Amino acid sequence: MSSPEVGTLTKSQAARRERVIRSALELAGEGGYDAVQMRDVATRANVALGTIYRYFSSKDALLAAALVEWMGELERKLLERPPKGTRPSERVLDVLNRALRAMDRNPRLARAVVGALMAGDPAGVDAMNITTGTMSRIMRPAFPPDIDPALEASVTKVLGHVWWSTLVAWVTGMGDIAWVSDELAVAVDLLVSPFD
Repeated sequence: MSSPEVGTLTKSQAARRERVIRSALELAGEGGYDAVQMRDVATRANVALGTIYRYFSSKDALLAAALVEWMGELERKLLERPPKGTRPSERVLDVLNRALRAMDRNPRLARAVVGALMAGDPAGVDAMNITTGTMSRIMRPAFPPDIDPALEASVTKVLGHVWWSTLVAWVTGMGDIAWVSDELAVAVDLLVSPFD
């Protein structure tokens, strides 16, 4: 059974779905991937277990939706405060580091959602596409206004891939958060400093 499209839900269905996502975010933040058990999510969200499966085909699909929600919150926060820096490379790095700090503030949640996306659930592909678009929108204000839109899209896409791959390395223990920040700085220097 496929999950209903978000735009087709009634107001009460959308509210239940949102409670389920919020509950998954909370549980993942408290205990990581293993703490997100569908029965526990149902209890915390005050919904029937079957209701969760009406919206999400699996735990990984639920955590993928949780990542999309988390990235939406991050986008709202980042857009409230314009990127800092006088040069485009400084502003882009500021945006990426702020996104990174959001992940670092809640490492269990970060590990849970990254793990879910790596699990191979088709919902993870959709979530990655949405996340890539969100990262591009977040970075857009950091670029000069006269940059070619196609070039900007390509640069932000590559930076999004670097951001993702370094997050995977971080959550799997291959590097710490400082290493991730350094890797992002190298990528920004290579890709964005020509616009300074």
